[in-house]
Amino acid sequence: MAICEKQRLESVAADSTYLIPSNLAMIEYCSKIFSRHIRGGRVLEMGPAEGVMTRHLVEIADELTVLEATETFCSMIQSKYPTVNVVRSLFEEFAPVDRFDAVVLGHVLEHVEDPVGILKLAQSWLAPEGRLVAAVPNARSLHRQAAVIMGLLPFEEAMNEADRHHGHRRVYNPESFRRDFLLAKLDIEVFGGYWLKPISNGQIERDWTPRMLDAFMRLGERYPDIAGEIYVVARQPDAPTTSDR
Repeated sequence: MAICEKQRLESVAADSTYLIPSNLAMIEYCSKIFSRHIRGGRVLEMGPAEGVMTRHLVEIADELTVLEATETFCSMIQSKYPTVNVVRSLFEEFAPVDRFDAVVLGHVLEHVEDPVGILKLAQSWLAPEGRLVAAVPNARSLHRQAAVIMGLLPFEEAMNEADRHHGHRRVYNPESFRRDFLLAKLDIEVFGGYWLKPISNGQIERDWTPRMLDAFMRLGERYPDIAGEIYVVARQPDAPTTSDR
């Protein structure tokens, strides 16, 4: 099973599209949001892919570990960021000695077979006052709602071509996303969104300017339930709130 999963992930990594301008802008903006909730210390990034977010975390963390199953991405990140502790492992096989002040799951939970199980693992690696931050694509995004109306998708949570290309196993809506954190016994401190996305990536790549991308990333924070991306900041049960830290 582990060998099959590693092969599947290597196949996805070999044909990644995360570095196209719209996806790159999305990850960069997600990094800015996460940086509001990470206060240095020991940080773990799960599933870093090409390391776009890693570049920001290196500047924030006192000590950064990235956990990645593919040789493709591990080699890429180690060459770019030699000071980062790169661990090649499936999440389920990772056994850290020390706990982390922040655990980052940037577009991870839509990929894994058992997201609640992964959240429980991540919680076990989190320091008592640490924070877990995670982001996923939102099924209720404007562009998905439009696709349903046009008959391009049967329902909002259905997998589209881009989902299949990236190796997604599900598309979250705001309720199912929050549900998995609650099932993992994590307290949700912040729920939000970014990138008000009205049309497809292909149309955006063809017609949008960087200023337009930035404006619509910001607009998504005003309308999280219908934003293209949603995120959660969570903490251990009974941990101090941000205002108490």
